[in-house]
Amino acid sequence: MSEKQSLSEVHNSVATDKRKGWRRILAFIGPAYLVSVGYMDPGNWATDIAGGSKFGYQLIWVLLMSNLIALLLQSLSARLGIVRGLDLAQASRNAYPKWVNFPLFILAQTAIIACDLAEIIGMAIGLNLLFGLPLIWGISITIFDTILLLFLLNKGMRKMEAFIVSMVFIVGLSFLVEMFIVEPSVGEIVKGLEPSLLSGEALYIAIGIIGATVMPHNLYLHSSLVQTRKFERDKKGIKEAIKFNFIDTAVALNLAFFVNAAILILAAAAFFKNGFHEVAEIQDAHRLLDNIFGPIAPALFAIALIAAGQSSTVTGTLAGQIIMEGHLNLRIQPWLRRLITRLLAIIPAFCTILFFGDDALGGLLILSQVVLSLQLGFAIIPLIHLTSDKKEMKDFTIKTWVKVLAWMSAVVIVSLNIKLVVEEINGWIAEADGWYIYAIVIPIAILIALLLVYIFVYPLLGKKLRDGNVPHGNALAIGEIKKINYTKIGITVDFSENDRNTIRHALIQGGKDAHYYLIHVVETAVARYHGTKAMDHETQADTENLEKYRLNLMELGYEASAHIGFGGTAKAIADISNRNEIELLVMGAHGHKGIKDIIFGTTVDAVRHKVEIPVLIVR
Repeated sequence: MSEKQSLSEVHNSVATDKRKGWRRILAFIGPAYLVSVGYMDPGNWATDIAGGSKFGYQLIWVLLMSNLIALLLQSLSARLGIVRGLDLAQASRNAYPKWVNFPLFILAQTAIIACDLAEIIGMAIGLNLLFGLPLIWGISITIFDTILLLFLLNKGMRKMEAFIVSMVFIVGLSFLVEMFIVEPSVGEIVKGLEPSLLSGEALYIAIGIIGATVMPHNLYLHSSLVQTRKFERDKKGIKEAIKFNFIDTAVALNLAFFVNAAILILAAAAFFKNGFHEVAEIQDAHRLLDNIFGPIAPALFAIALIAAGQSSTVTGTLAGQIIMEGHLNLRIQPWLRRLITRLLAIIPAFCTILFFGDDALGGLLILSQVVLSLQLGFAIIPLIHLTSDKKEMKDFTIKTWVKVLAWMSAVVIVSLNIKLVVEEINGWIAEADGWYIYAIVIPIAILIALLLVYIFVYPLLGKKLRDGNVPHGNALAIGEIKKINYTKIGITVDFSENDRNTIRHALIQGGKDAHYYLIHVVETAVARYHGTKAMDHETQADTENLEKYRLNLMELGYEASAHIGFGGTAKAIADISNRNEIELLVMGAHGHKGIKDIIFGTTVDAVRHKVEIPVLIVR
């Protein structure tokens, strides 16, 4: 069985090979726009507003540096997806030992929840500012984003990209209009592009800007989204795909830079110049805009916030799907997977409002960025290792100067983020002085740091990739085919019209030389609680019916025995199979789909994971 494609619902869904000239370039445009929304989410807003209101235009160069680092790393992510046909999570699963991938998944999932949390809070704040909707209702409404995402995916990748680009356009247009309203100083903006020494609070906010700009989930997302384009897999086709995706990335991320710069410039021109230097909350920024410039500027601000939160939510949820399937090779129903990701983010926001009030959301927003920073190294370091691997990347291995720049960026980001985490922990110690910080927080931080060192060192020790670039191992020689004679065959029956077909297929497998174990599970409440002692009407009726099947088979010359199980169907079938050392299990599929699977369960899948014998499924 081959590796399931990343985002299989839309994999290779956009054809590029039939288009020529500028239409061909446009066919590749899109994935980076979905990624770029993560660079202008509410987490960025918080750091940009704080930086602009406290230090004016001084930190614009930090935004520019962050954007250049992001451009480098996102282009590496796109290269990995195009050349290897794997997303970052899948490639990491193949490159590192199995035990490493579970903590990598947990860290990546935590980061995505943190991203989602920031976006939920931003969306709720935007709805509150624009319509006066209570924050708790705004957070509750965001659960319906899951339905929106499913709708967009069903409409195709281009429709989803069009939706995201329109959201980005609304954000950009809103801030362009606001630039004319606040009339910033062009000379001071240009001066802000010149690097300067940072210390104290300016350094802290600069770290926050970098942490909020270069996001780990975007690296996973980009390596998957580039695979939605269908192109020739020869050297020329791959080279062209890399080039066009770099153009896409450069345009989209520069647009994100201008939006972030616009937020910082807005804060500098509106607040710093007017003496409001302590604007850290998004709500405060909205109120001050209203006081200084009237109703138009704050309305545009709220509309842009809603658009940013909505678009970031869609991409964050997609990233959740990618890391779950990539790191764990775990596939659950798309709607359920997205609902789980969303609920894991909504619950903390919900609890914060209920127990600490609306004002605590600002602190939760900052905390989400700190959590995000922890994961960054676990995405960047494997990405650089993977794109530097000559064996797998062949002619498309990154050049030495790119490698040097990438590692320099990684060192800057990881060291600054470690500094941020250490400062936060010291702050918690100073404020709370709680035993749990020493007993839980610090040990976890040390374990995470050791894992980061392992992730960096492991590929350098000359270890071979665990399975090469074939996720399920290499094909083996089949060799001589010998007939398998099953002597113990289990048959699950439910006294429906499907039983005849199931039993017939089982008899074909073993003939008259095998012993057949007829298995039925009683699922009544009495059977669940009393097991073998149950003597309710259904148990008695099922026992009699099973005996009829046994006698029928005996009359036909087959050896058979009846076995009744109780309670959970999958567990009972597995227990009977293991107890009787059954060699082959034949099961009839119930044929439920959609909602019936949720109500009645998927017994066949559950049994397959509980037994270590072949299972023949008969429909």
